[in-house]
Amino acid sequence: MWKYWSSFTDVIFTNPAATDTVKDDHEKQQQDSYVGSNDENIDRGNWTNKREYMLSMIGYAVGLGNVWRFPYLAYKNGGGAFLIPYVIMLAVAGIPLFFLESSFGQFCSQGPVNVWRALPIFQGVGVAMVLVSTLVGIYYNVIIAYSLYYMFASFQSPLPWSDCFYWSNSNCSLTPREVCNNTLAANWSEPVIVANMTLWENETCPKENIISIPVQSPSEQYWDLVALQRSSGLDETGPVVWHLALCLLLGWLLIAAALYKGIKSSGKVVYFTATFPYVVLLILLIRGVTLEGARDGIEFYIGSQSNLTKLSEAEVWRDAATQIFYSLSVAWGGVTALSSYNKFHNNVFKDALTVCLTNCGTSVFAGFAIFSILGHMAHVYGKPVSEVAQAGFGLAFIAYPDALSKLPISPLWSILFFFMLLTLGLDSQFAGIEVISTCLQDAFPERFKSKRSIISVGTCAILFLLGLPCVTQAGIYWVTLMDQFCAGFVLLIAALLELVGVFYFYGGNRFIKDIEMMIGTRSSLFWLWWRACWFFITPAVITVILVWSLLTFRPPSYGTVQYPAWGVALGWCMIAFCLIWIPLVAIWKILCAQGNPWQRMCAVCSPVEGWGPYLEVHRGGRYTDGQRYYRKNSLHLPDNNVYHISNHLTRL
Repeated sequence: MWKYWSSFTDVIFTNPAATDTVKDDHEKQQQDSYVGSNDENIDRGNWTNKREYMLSMIGYAVGLGNVWRFPYLAYKNGGGAFLIPYVIMLAVAGIPLFFLESSFGQFCSQGPVNVWRALPIFQGVGVAMVLVSTLVGIYYNVIIAYSLYYMFASFQSPLPWSDCFYWSNSNCSLTPREVCNNTLAANWSEPVIVANMTLWENETCPKENIISIPVQSPSEQYWDLVALQRSSGLDETGPVVWHLALCLLLGWLLIAAALYKGIKSSGKVVYFTATFPYVVLLILLIRGVTLEGARDGIEFYIGSQSNLTKLSEAEVWRDAATQIFYSLSVAWGGVTALSSYNKFHNNVFKDALTVCLTNCGTSVFAGFAIFSILGHMAHVYGKPVSEVAQAGFGLAFIAYPDALSKLPISPLWSILFFFMLLTLGLDSQFAGIEVISTCLQDAFPERFKSKRSIISVGTCAILFLLGLPCVTQAGIYWVTLMDQFCAGFVLLIAALLELVGVFYFYGGNRFIKDIEMMIGTRSSLFWLWWRACWFFITPAVITVILVWSLLTFRPPSYGTVQYPAWGVALGWCMIAFCLIWIPLVAIWKILCAQGNPWQRMCAVCSPVEGWGPYLEVHRGGRYTDGQRYYRKNSLHLPDNNVYHISNHLTRL
């Protein structure tokens, strides 16, 4: 038992990058299918080419939120005026964090846990990121399962949610229902349903006596009664919804197949999954702008009805900062993990800028495609766009499917839309699972070196089993609960500690010199903006968002369904489970250090012995003097040079 516990603690508490012996480079390269002949790092492998890395990064950053959250936020917060705080928050928070994480991973060629060998006391931050990615991966694939189910359901005409069919109840209606409740006249002693102010005994019902009866659209009832088979609340779990369970299994099989050989296989898949959404968005936009009412939808989104006075409201700025933060997927560990497979001298700054701008441009572009068709839907129903615009699940699985069902050849548009959601989700999941695989590989490089496929398949299988409660009749409540808690406070705290650790403990000037080792020396004027953001502006923005989120916190709900107290408590427990590793790891590191209390603190707040670029050929300048071990695993070194890699870390 102690042997297995020691192996577990090695993942977090030791220097797993070190190993006692080194095999012949070319033998290992032949054994490991995830290492290419042109890779400079034959221990971990590199991206086959720059395109695969960029497409993977774009696919990771551009996710479902770009389609179902940003357009609604823009409409809600002043339309085109919302772009002003959005761009500002991108410059002061989004790009600096993305640049930081991608540089950190590329410099040391390690995942989100092992990068903190630069500052051992903060290694728990990396553990928290991995745990968040794991929890998010569980429910995120359930959303992919929803997309798969709707895509398969779209292969029929008419679309099953286009009308109130056999599965609906009496509350389903395509048109509003109204009753006339006038008890003053004898012939109106009973409430009578009228449609469009029809006559009753040659008279119309007085306007003040008309009462609207709440009804549900066919798409809303299809989502609740057929797709989800939704129960009354979190307390009523109900059985597994098997069509969703099978779609969940299919989703995990697709991910396992794409990650079978790590980045070497997923890098090929993203050629399609990262580009196809743009094709679909362009098709939907072209079709949407030709529809009657599209102009009204676009104007509500970002047109002439933009409201500049909204910029005076603090909530608009908070929404902009929050959307930027979550849209770029920073503090999840995925950016660090993917960039760790870059070659050392890759221009990480240019890549970070390109990915961030592409991500935000996609959000704006997607809004035109979404609101042009919602405008047509509002025109058909005779309602203002504000009454049909929704966000999240309501947009993706109720409002937009309803709008698509009004189009000619509606199954085609529906298939394209849900296939686009599928590819958007898969790209993000690839990176999420890669975080787990990378950390395991970095923790036990010799044990898992030739077992990359087993790690990927095993991780997917375990997460599939853990996701089964999310496809029960109460599944949507679990998905909402995990989304609100797991993808919220933990990420903000992790990002804040990441900035504090790197720039106030590790040293901002040292980190900038590390970056210059990769991309070359830059002028002090170039670094002026990044220093200001990393040291002051970005931490301040994150702190404001965190405090505001805590002060304005409301218990989660799904529609009108409130969560029980134990459900809210469970959400806080998930947050605590992720964050508790930060102090636990810090305490463990201090206890394992040597010397008096001050010496221990100095030790855990300094890089471990051997910290720096992964390969010896890149360990120039200050990383060559006084180093105790070297890595031989570089194609630039002759085969007969064998270096001993010490596993003893004096500062741990």
